[in-house]
Amino acid sequence: MLEYKIGQKIRELRKSKKLKLQDVANETGFSTALISQIENDNVSPPIATLSKLAKFFDVKMSHFFNDGEEECRFEVVRAKERKVIPRVVSQDGTSHSYFYEALSRNKKNKKMDPFFLTLNDIATNTGTYSHDGEEFLFVMKGSAELILDEQRITLNEGDSVYFDSTLKHRLLASGGGEVKVLAVVMR
Repeated sequence: MLEYKIGQKIRELRKSKKLKLQDVANETGFSTALISQIENDNVSPPIATLSKLAKFFDVKMSHFFNDGEEECRFEVVRAKERKVIPRVVSQDGTSHSYFYEALSRNKKNKKMDPFFLTLNDIATNTGTYSHDGEEFLFVMKGSAELILDEQRITLNEGDSVYFDSTLKHRLLASGGGEVKVLAVVMR
């Protein structure tokens, strides 16, 4: 399984700005322990956490998935070349019960970040999160429940939803079985 070294990139950004873990924690609202775990690649941040860190460091979220190759006007990512982001953990240290794969990693200055999400467990933590931008979700397999502000919306195979990411949200597996979702995060 290939990995992006997201933690190393976050550490490099923090050090380049001469910031301490506590400085980042104070500005983002994340604990120093979580930031340290992310920097040491012990856990992978959820997309919302990564989005907030990207905003704080003034980089595009794609910065964390870029392999450092030259800019191109298009990109093809073969199924076997996708990199999986495992161990997605929330601020409180609980599992988010999903993993994601970036579907674009070298195209710079993107206006959107596409991901392939796999939800495989019933989450114990149903806390919501929000971030800047907009999201589009398309359920390719299974059944999911989207918590959007105070509403719970069931999404079945073939259903999609487009929403403002500043709304508190969370996608959960429902009905048992694996759920596969195409997710596009736009700034």
